[in-house]
Amino acid sequence: MNLPVYLDNNATTPVDPRILEAMLPYFTQKFGNAASRSHSYGWIAEEAVKIAREQVAELIGASVEEIIFTSGATESDNLAIKGVFETYQSKGNHIITVTTEHKAVLDTCKHLEKLGARVTYLPVQNDGLVDLQQLKDALTAETILVSVMYANNEIGVIQPIREMAALAHERGALFMTDAAQGVGKVPIDVNADGIDLLSLSAHKIYGPKGVGALYVRRRGPRVKLIAQMDGGGHERAMRSGTLNVPGIVGLGRACELARFEIKNESLRVAELRDKLEHSLLTEIEGTFVNGNVEHRLPGTTNITFRNAESEGLMMAMRDIAVSSGSACTSASLEPSHVLRAIGLPDDLALSAIRFGLGRFTTAEEIDYTIEIIKKAVSNLRELKFA
Repeated sequence: MNLPVYLDNNATTPVDPRILEAMLPYFTQKFGNAASRSHSYGWIAEEAVKIAREQVAELIGASVEEIIFTSGATESDNLAIKGVFETYQSKGNHIITVTTEHKAVLDTCKHLEKLGARVTYLPVQNDGLVDLQQLKDALTAETILVSVMYANNEIGVIQPIREMAALAHERGALFMTDAAQGVGKVPIDVNADGIDLLSLSAHKIYGPKGVGALYVRRRGPRVKLIAQMDGGGHERAMRSGTLNVPGIVGLGRACELARFEIKNESLRVAELRDKLEHSLLTEIEGTFVNGNVEHRLPGTTNITFRNAESEGLMMAMRDIAVSSGSACTSASLEPSHVLRAIGLPDDLALSAIRFGLGRFTTAEEIDYTIEIIKKAVSNLRELKFA
């Protein structure tokens, strides 16, 4: 067993060796620009991008024409939300999202509020799920977009996406989901789920950092976006810029592996997560899971340890790589906005640890983690009450 044990797969995942192997030739021998149409180097790169587009599309049930390559889910979120707002302003200026969204969505919405958008931030219930009636009540004739993340990055809760999309469509609004945490971990079908826009990132599914995609529906309805980056008109004029061919190849291969391995991997990871959770909850007093335990990602658990602040815990168990919240806001010592949104007071929110298990997590690592955490919590509490 290698130390430290890595249990922060929600933040990022290691690149699968099979994915790296697929990428390597496109850094050296096959280094062409996919937009170079006059020689074989460009044709080879273009073909690689075409194959990757098919692999991404197949994982989420889309068509190849509906996949736009980006630098990651944050860029995809920005392109989708800003692009819809600019395109559909003649219909309305109302956007609905949720208080527990990733900052890539929340901060984009705040930016648009300065430009005249009216944004409704729906609360969540104590289990992290949105009340569908509240969504229904918030929709108006001016609502142009509903944006709800598929699975939460901190507590793993999966929202009732299909029902939400249906409600949005009843009022003529588009439905978008940030699915960076859900894609490759749980089955997603954009057509069955009624999703019009979907963002994803390669580095959450064992691919490289700095590459992702945005799904943009072409039929029923055809979604139009105003580009947020101008240039050579790449990616159906929605996202200009020389394509990151090695990264795109890695994203495609990551999606292909996920499509074939998702069922077995999810079962294995969930079993390890349940073992970790059960042991910690039964062997350490004053612990509880944050968020709904029925509707969540297979490899995620967020646990509060009363009277043991997460910063101190992480210092005490340096051989375990975990986090106290989103990697994008980990520099802040403020309580997680997600945990606050589900009703946790600051002291309990600041005593929570997020565990993200993944493809390479082993049973031996989970056993080791359980023992290390038990000691760390015990020591911290002794110091606190000494």
